[in-house]
Amino acid sequence: MRELFLHFQFLFLLKIFVTTKFFTVSASSSSSSSPSIAPVYTFMTTYSPGIQMGSGEEHRFNAHKKLLIGLIISSSSLGLIILFCFGCWVYKRNQCSKSINNSDAESGNSFTLFMRRLSSIKTQRRTTINKGYVQCFDFKTLEKATGSFKDSNVIGKGGFGCVYKASLDNNVKAAIKKIENVSQEAKREFQNEVDLLSKFQHSNIISLLGSASEINSSFIVYELMEKGSLDEQLHGPSRGSALTWHVRMKIALDTARGLEYLHEHCLPPVIHRDLKSSNILLDSSFNAKISDFGLAVSLDVHGKNNIKLSGTLGYVAPEYLLDGKLTDKSDVYAFGVVLLELLLGRRPVEKLSPAQCQSLVTWAMPQLTDRSKLPNIVDPVIKDTMDLKHLYQVAAMAVLCVQPEPSYRPLITDVLHSLVPLVPVELGGTLRLTR
Repeated sequence: MRELFLHFQFLFLLKIFVTTKFFTVSASSSSSSSPSIAPVYTFMTTYSPGIQMGSGEEHRFNAHKKLLIGLIISSSSLGLIILFCFGCWVYKRNQCSKSINNSDAESGNSFTLFMRRLSSIKTQRRTTINKGYVQCFDFKTLEKATGSFKDSNVIGKGGFGCVYKASLDNNVKAAIKKIENVSQEAKREFQNEVDLLSKFQHSNIISLLGSASEINSSFIVYELMEKGSLDEQLHGPSRGSALTWHVRMKIALDTARGLEYLHEHCLPPVIHRDLKSSNILLDSSFNAKISDFGLAVSLDVHGKNNIKLSGTLGYVAPEYLLDGKLTDKSDVYAFGVVLLELLLGRRPVEKLSPAQCQSLVTWAMPQLTDRSKLPNIVDPVIKDTMDLKHLYQVAAMAVLCVQPEPSYRPLITDVLHSLVPLVPVELGGTLRLTR
């Protein structure tokens, strides 16, 4: 742009110089009868036939006229040059403006990306709850995998049907829950669980392999958990004999991690609403995974009230039972009950007589806070196998989780951080055992 302007400036000065020189020569020779005037005079008289003057007057008139024409041409040339330069300046300015805007936009995008990444780090990759892909099985495949749903393959029972052990193609082991479509509620829970599990991706949440639907039944296909449920391990024939103190703490830690994923990493947060020992499944290495999401609900950050009461007696939080108020602290209460089961080896509700039941929380609470009584109520399988300091810490944690007032209960994240130091490194914690 600068070189172009200098070029036009040079041409303009050259033109002025030539024009001025020409006029100077013409003016100096106008007083004499130089032959060089004749062509110009002839030219002027040719295009001005009406003008008749004397020789001196004609020379002066021609000189003035040439000067006027020169000035007009020079002014026009100067105006064109200025106009051209102004147009170039406007064009250049527009280009610069676009460049700046693009740069600002790029800077804005970069800043936005940075903030998104920062937000992602803060929220630890929150998962947006949208329906994901679900593999659909045909009925014949599931029938073949379960041996026509033989009773000998039943590994569990639920409110709407049974769970069968299955062997799919390529010898993939699975668990298939058969739901009898006897009501709209059963259909609704089936669809809710499939929708949620299709999106979840966490090592402590049961994995969904697929689903199927028939006129009279629906099926959910899960990964197989070889050790069954925590309820079976604690209250079944073995009475918890396979569960050492450290394994129980690992199960509690895994469950807390699964709940933290639902409460803190899902957007909106998910409340399980039916956490209990029978919905905590164990694989061959006693890794725990939360299952059964038929009653789970997605909540906004403020929670919701007046949700239809659902759950299992003994695990339902008081505020939800009495007022219908459901929050993530409702799951924390249920987790506290599971923690008491692991600690004491007792069921959440025990029958004292055909007409009388006793809550584990009600029975244990006075003794949990008494260090002299606590060792005597611990599950006999693990009694005297743990550091008493760790026992007191777990008991205090359980007491906080089952507080009647929700605001007094900790967040599941706080519970998780309290459990990590109690679990050996080999089992997923930070505790280093001394030999």
